[in-house]
Amino acid sequence: MSEVDGLTWARGRGLGPLSDRMGIQIVEFSLDRAVATMPVEGNQQGVGLLHGGAYVVLGESLGSMAANLHCGPDRLAVGVDINATHTSSATEGVVTGVCTPIHLGGSMTVHEIVITNEQGKRCSTVRITNAIRNRPGFSFHGTA
Repeated sequence: MSEVDGLTWARGRGLGPLSDRMGIQIVEFSLDRAVATMPVEGNQQGVGLLHGGAYVVLGESLGSMAANLHCGPDRLAVGVDINATHTSSATEGVVTGVCTPIHLGGSMTVHEIVITNEQGKRCSTVRITNAIRNRPGFSFHGTA
């Protein structure tokens, strides 16, 4: 799938209601690289820093969507592990998540999402593992 097709697919499918509430916007989407932005405003913790969970939501949204693009329309990618290391903090503006594949297999994917602030400083690194399963009601052998 080309980058334009991937972006059209991702925007048409959407990232879901939580990502919508957090203001996440898809900027670029392909099998090799997915990019989205998220505002700091409205996603802070009590002391004014971007909430650590917000970084994870951005990372999981990108990584899960990328895994589902990889596995195709007849299969479903579901998260089985996620971790995040926060190395800096954003206090204003937007952050950008760049998702790249580490492993794209037939039964599992692993993606790394690097999240930076507007100055390009890394704030968080998220890694997500997704298992690839048959969609409910679908079988490769023609039986449910």
